[in-house]
Amino acid sequence: MKRAFFSKSTSRHDINIMRVPSDKLKTNYFRMKTNLKQTIILSTLFLLSVTAFSQERLVSNNTHIRFFSSTPAEDIESNNYASTSTINLQNGNVVFSVPMQSFEFKKSLMQRHFNQEKFLHTSEFPTARLVAKITNLSEIDFSKDGEYDAVVEGDLTIRGVTNSIKEPGTITVKGGKVDATSKFFVTLADYDVTFSGGKPSTNIADKVEVTVHAEYIKE
Repeated sequence: MKRAFFSKSTSRHDINIMRVPSDKLKTNYFRMKTNLKQTIILSTLFLLSVTAFSQERLVSNNTHIRFFSSTPAEDIESNNYASTSTINLQNGNVVFSVPMQSFEFKKSLMQRHFNQEKFLHTSEFPTARLVAKITNLSEIDFSKDGEYDAVVEGDLTIRGVTNSIKEPGTITVKGGKVDATSKFFVTLADYDVTFSGGKPSTNIADKVEVTVHAEYIKE
């Protein structure tokens, strides 16, 4: 014997309530479909905006930082090719991270002195850092080939000491690539690097010339 789907207590009124008109089903279906489309569109727009934002930054792992000291006793040159940098194209923020132990000298003795506590103390302060901003960002068109003057202003930290700096630079845009260069002087005493006597006091200049070159690509 087959069992009835509805119990005897189920009235025709109850059955009618459980029945949903087909036109109402269609309305709900189209409403759900429309909501789904809107969700997909909003999600796509969000992902596109995130992607576009991430593309508004330039990165560089191809850098060269050189410092040069000249005194009557001798000239000292050191080069660093291990620094990294970023430029935010929306607000002009510039960051450089410089591993201090990556500076290379022709004389191994000078390299040892450079890393010692009396000089840069690189075991305690392994990284120098520039956190700055291109203050004339509106004058630079990163989408158009050309050479642009730049002014960089911010904080330079060396040996755990931070000083404000404002230096000129040049940004060259060519074929979708961006090169940045700058040359300025750093006074060693401003970063607690001083020599009261001995050979370093005569062989190392009070101010050293710093040259920066970085090649950037879009992130």
